[in-house]
Amino acid sequence: MKGLLIVDVQNDFCPGGALAVPRGDMVVPVINSLMSRFNVIVASKDWHPANSVHFQKWPPHCVQETRGAGFHPELRSEKIEQEFLKGTRDKDDGYSAFEATNLDLELYLKEKGVTEIFVTGLATDYCVKASALDAAARGFKVFVVRDAVAAVNVDPADGDRALTEMVKAGVTIVTSVDV
Repeated sequence: MKGLLIVDVQNDFCPGGALAVPRGDMVVPVINSLMSRFNVIVASKDWHPANSVHFQKWPPHCVQETRGAGFHPELRSEKIEQEFLKGTRDKDDGYSAFEATNLDLELYLKEKGVTEIFVTGLATDYCVKASALDAAARGFKVFVVRDAVAAVNVDPADGDRALTEMVKAGVTIVTSVDV
């Protein structure tokens, strides 16, 4: 069984947001087009408290119950059957969707019979990478959909380095046409 994991496609990570990924909104139509191909669709959200120590490293973003923490308005969020909230405590956490504190993502996927995870979302070089690596380490067959992710690219090669690291860990890189 295949599952679609949408990582952090939130307002604060899209153009105009507090910690915007360049062209981060460009992943939304690709993700929307993929949804019809999956029976299990889940998503993670950064969900930080207002006074998180995480903000010593990053500008405040995705603060609980704010517009910035909401899904991008064009994302077909009604198709998402479960949200996994991460970064919910006052510590520097919440990179991987498998760090969710409201539910156990691994257990949820396994109870649904998911063995293959297709990872999409933001950002390739941070939360997408962490989520894909954790999924692979937990025994899932993992695919990252190249045209459904976008990188921060503090260094212009960060996204490519992240993809290379994921491939070395057994993740397969595909495009939406391949799904």
